[in-house]
Amino acid sequence: MKKFIILFAALLISSYTFSQRGVRIGYVDTEYILQNLSEYEDTRNQLEEKAKKWKREIENRFSDLENKKEALNAERLLLTEELIKEKEEEIEIEKNEILDYQQKRFGPRGDLIIQRKHLIQPIQDQIFIAIKEIAKSRKYDFIFDKSADIVMLYSDRKFDISDQILRIITRTNNRKQLDTRREKREAEEENEILVSNLETDVDEVEEEEDKADTKKPEKVLSAKELREKMLQERKQKILASRKVKDSTFTKNNDN
Repeated sequence: MKKFIILFAALLISSYTFSQRGVRIGYVDTEYILQNLSEYEDTRNQLEEKAKKWKREIENRFSDLENKKEALNAERLLLTEELIKEKEEEIEIEKNEILDYQQKRFGPRGDLIIQRKHLIQPIQDQIFIAIKEIAKSRKYDFIFDKSADIVMLYSDRKFDISDQILRIITRTNNRKQLDTRREKREAEEENEILVSNLETDVDEVEEEEDKADTKKPEKVLSAKELREKMLQERKQKILASRKVKDSTFTKNNDN
């Protein structure tokens, strides 16, 4: 109720402030966006697999514990009171360890919650960046989340910009994939050139070594030293060229 009052007050203030041009309001449904992103589906599948694995592990440990209890009950008449008490304490300790492990994995601050936040946060950041982009480009004054705590008593579908947000995120991800493939292809081409040039360098080194035989031996590098020197110089040139490309690409993206 408090959030609804704040929302209503914000709308009243904005209506007064922007009365000259009108207020542009839109909303998104983050649940709908997430369900239509392949990245979110992959993340959810990863978490489900981990949760199933942890659950099976806990169930197996409880099953082993039950077997120990049954074994103790079957042997109880043959054991001394002191030994029975010792085994019961061991079973209780193991039970507490399993419960602690269960809490560590599935508790409110457990691994499942932490990993969900860690994996989903980048996707939520993508959504937020896309919302900012469309709000700035189309001059929205307010964009609300239909999936959030703020109650939307009525919402006209024409104000829903969820599909626009999805298109922005998809376009950005596709661009990143193209850039990654381009960089990989360029790296492979550079490696092929480097291998080809190294083969040429070997021939050049041998020629230099043959010429060196007619000169003063103490001032001529060995074939191995020449090869290493030429290899280092060529690597430095390729790295310098790559830095220039990356710098130009980053500058173009920023613009």
